[in-house]
Amino acid sequence: MSVTSLGCALSMNAGAASTAPQKRAVGVHGRPEAAAGSGSGTAQPVKTEEVTVSVRRRSEPLQKVPVATSVYTASQARRDNVHDLQGIFEFVPSANFRANASSKDRAIFIRGIGTISTSPGVEPSVSTVIDGVVLARPGMATTDIVGLSQVEVMRGPQGTLFGKNASAGAVNIVTDRPTADFHAYTEGSYFSGNEYRLTGGVSGTLVPSKLIANADFLVGGFDGNVTNIASNTMVNGYEHRGVRSKFLWTPDDRTQVTLGLDYMYQNDLVPSGVYSSTSQIAFPTNVATSNPTLAAALKAEGITPSRNNTEVSNNIQSRSVDHSGGASITLDREFAGGYKLTSISGYRRWQNVQDQDYDGLGSVPAGVTNVHDHGLLNFWQASEEARVASPRGHFFDYVAGFYYLHSLDQEVYSRDVLVGTPATPNPGYGVSHYGIANNNYAVFAEGNLNFTKRFRGILGLRLLRDDLAYNMARNSTATAANPVLGIRPSYASTGSTSQNGYVDRIGLQYDVLSDMQAYFTYSHGYKGPAYNTFFNMQATDAQVLRPEQNNTYEIGLKSQFWHRRITANFAAFIEDFSNFQANFLDNVNGGAVYRMINAGSVSSKGVEGDISAHVLRDLTLGGNFTYDYAVVDRFNCPAGAPASCNVNGEPLPFAPRWKFVLNADYTRALNDRFSVSVDSDYTWQSRTQFALTETPDTVQKAYGIWNMSTTLRDSKLRLQLSLVMRNAINTHYLSYISYGVLGGTADFLPRDYGRYGGFVLRKEF
Repeated sequence: MSVTSLGCALSMNAGAASTAPQKRAVGVHGRPEAAAGSGSGTAQPVKTEEVTVSVRRRSEPLQKVPVATSVYTASQARRDNVHDLQGIFEFVPSANFRANASSKDRAIFIRGIGTISTSPGVEPSVSTVIDGVVLARPGMATTDIVGLSQVEVMRGPQGTLFGKNASAGAVNIVTDRPTADFHAYTEGSYFSGNEYRLTGGVSGTLVPSKLIANADFLVGGFDGNVTNIASNTMVNGYEHRGVRSKFLWTPDDRTQVTLGLDYMYQNDLVPSGVYSSTSQIAFPTNVATSNPTLAAALKAEGITPSRNNTEVSNNIQSRSVDHSGGASITLDREFAGGYKLTSISGYRRWQNVQDQDYDGLGSVPAGVTNVHDHGLLNFWQASEEARVASPRGHFFDYVAGFYYLHSLDQEVYSRDVLVGTPATPNPGYGVSHYGIANNNYAVFAEGNLNFTKRFRGILGLRLLRDDLAYNMARNSTATAANPVLGIRPSYASTGSTSQNGYVDRIGLQYDVLSDMQAYFTYSHGYKGPAYNTFFNMQATDAQVLRPEQNNTYEIGLKSQFWHRRITANFAAFIEDFSNFQANFLDNVNGGAVYRMINAGSVSSKGVEGDISAHVLRDLTLGGNFTYDYAVVDRFNCPAGAPASCNVNGEPLPFAPRWKFVLNADYTRALNDRFSVSVDSDYTWQSRTQFALTETPDTVQKAYGIWNMSTTLRDSKLRLQLSLVMRNAINTHYLSYISYGVLGGTADFLPRDYGRYGGFVLRKEF
């Protein structure tokens, strides 16, 4: 999505909420509710309230922040039937998401930059923060979100305030705060495919003037949209259960202490890909190499590979089961002179159990090997952040503090080759025990030099240190004389490194008018050293990967006019990355695997825009777009790589050149009690390459999705009913295309792979 705002804030199904101030009565989806009466084309002042964010670690209007930011609200999520970052990013043009069978293999991309890795020794390029606590592993951020208030997507390096692993951007997830007044709700939804979701919550005072609290829960499930013919069941669905609660204690009028608790259980029944082809097309020759053995195996099972295939035949139920949660204590204390101290102590724990049908086949005919993968991940982190915010109005105002994070990851991953070919049987196994220990220390500060009331400078700096260590031990039946599919021979090693780094930001900001400001920033981003520690780790992976660093230049304009009925925000950017950490395809005894390398240098250049307009009293139109030229500038071909690894000038994975969202919302009061909304949005993106090897058959062609909804509200009963249709024109598209382990290509189907609809019923108390 575009520039620093929610440019289509007031559009209902549009994801990136607008930076435009919203009307006082905000309806489902963050859209405004119109006052009684018909719309008018005349320019009448609209009562608005500003969208506030914590992009700079303090609450301030989004329109005043010199950072390109999109905001997506809980009401929008309800109307779009999305409940995690993968769904939300469909409506944020600058952001993309890499789907996969296991949560630990998923990744976030902003402006075409992200990190794909199953290794716990590699950090993401996009930092994810929930209620002030940084999540060290990207898989922890892919879960369903309970009690969502809003998601703030910040583009470009955000390391001065959000940590070192924010070189491409940061995603700030904000959940609901308790309220002193009693409030409760219950909400149920049902959609085709037997998808259901029941949520509820309550908030209020426990001890007058001292203690307030809230609690939210969810129960949801979906049968799936892929058929497993081996077991005659539906897959690609999920079961989710979660709770979240906050207690806000106010011992005196200067102090607030918030205790946050949450837990989420997820059972995602995602297959390891739906076969769409039994051939692979090489880059850059376009020569196709077929796999007749795989083709015969799929034919015997009754599966016809194609881009419209929605069937698998797996004799092992692929699944990713997550138990995640944690606790945090946030202390806010105001001091004389307007200074404010904030301390956030966080503890997070994540357990992932993974089962995958590695070969993706059910029956095992001659020439095909049956392989089962099983993984167990145990991860925990403890962090402390303390910062002080100075009062505003002085020549120099700032936020400064220190940060510490300790994390420990322990994993066990096994691969069992159950059946081999009759001619050369090679059953075997491999099991790896590996882990990562990490300590990060940092001091940081960012502030404004207020030269005048309208002109200011921006200065930010973070100094940091990483201590990183790994251990690895694999026991395997594979040897040079007896190779086993997808398994390297036994191996063991340990290693550690310590490195210092920095991130900074400098810039200028000028208020052209009261509702128009322009800014320019230069930022240096840093992502720490890494180890490629994974199941098939070998000696070459024991070398520490150099830190990924980048320089980013951004110029932006945020504006509102016509009595704030129109918001128009734009930004242009140039980002250059060196020592880019990326996954590269490798082959182990006939099985496809990936290994992390310092791939070289890449860049991302483009423009973003958000526009929102109250063209009539009851009608709001919006549009958000991103043009992103994200390419490989110079690729370092690893030893043993094919000549086709020369991908200089080719597009980065998960970086469509164009992506936009158009939306319209018409809301009208029928009388003093009832109102109705009609909403529609259209999302479109250009072709997207999913593989760094630039193969032609891992490209998703350009596609567009049209969604629409209607909501009826009863203000007396505080009840609202929404009818929702997703992908109304039944466009088939893929969220990810990968190489099949045994050959060919395998696709991952999103929830809205085809048309579906349903309803959402919400009751307030």
